Amino acid sequence: MSVKQSEPEKVSLICRLLRQSPPGEFGQVVQDLYALVKDDELVRQEAAYVGAHHNKKNFTPVQVNGSTVLLTHYNDLGGNRFFYPQDKFSFEFDHLSGITSKTHLHSVMLDEEELWRGALHKGLNTYVNCHFPAGNCCVFKKSLGKRQMFVACIEAHEYQPLKHWNSLWKSDWTFALTPIMTRVTGVFLLQLHYFKEANLHVNIRKSVSESLHVIDRNQFVSDFVKFMKTEDDKIHTAILQNIQALSEDMWRKDLRRKLPITRTFMNWNELLKNYHQNTNVSSKEV
Repeated sequence: MSVKQSEPEKVSLICRLLRQSPPGEFGQVVQDLYALVKDDELVRQEAAYVGAHHNKKNFTPVQVNGSTVLLTHYNDLGGNRFFYPQDKFSFEFDHLSGITSKTHLHSVMLDEEELWRGALHKGLNTYVNCHFPAGNCCVFKKSLGKRQMFVACIEAHEYQPLKHWNSLWKSDWTFALTPIMTRVTGVFLLQLHYFKEANLHVNIRKSVSESLHVIDRNQFVSDFVKFMKTEDDKIHTAILQNIQALSEDMWRKDLRRKLPITRTFMNWNELLKNYHQNTNVSSKEV
């Protein structure tokens, strides 16, 4: 970076690079900016601000009192405090250091809506534990005018920086518990970054929507989880099919001559051995 750049220009550059940070790589980008900008205080200031948005956008999981809590816009109390509705506590989180502190009890009225939220969380947690090897989830309540909405959040990531790739899968499902029928809207997001001998970013986003009956808690939780699983399966299958099609297309284009694809390996050692026997040529000569 040029030393002639003004502070606003530096701030613009810092924020732009931090906002582009793939999931799991925010801290590394901050370290790189320390070396690039040569102004640690300015980098820390902007990183703390942008880091809050980065963590909430990506449903970053943190460990607090033995529980895994997702940082989202839905449980943000302001002032870097977050609320975990399942165990009824709040805490402060330093977005730059990743340290939690000042954990306090957070009282919640045990009304009908909270009973619904607890039942939804239990059903969602069972589903995530069965289908995501490293998944986390939570259900939150939020007010939209006079309507009480529920948001179910799922996060699953695999960060492998030593193998030069990181990935994040997340989804959120929003609905209101209106009588008889409710409209459930889900949004999926898959982010993948591969950075060995290339810089490949993959972003897949999809929205789905469906009307579900609302009769009682057990019925709705069961129907909701079934709907979620069906849509999860659809998008997983579509991604795998697209990857397979892309791989085969690239394979065909890379060949100068069109060759049959048999999906079998050639045993070159056996072929060479037979060739030697048929031609009486020694291995040393070859």
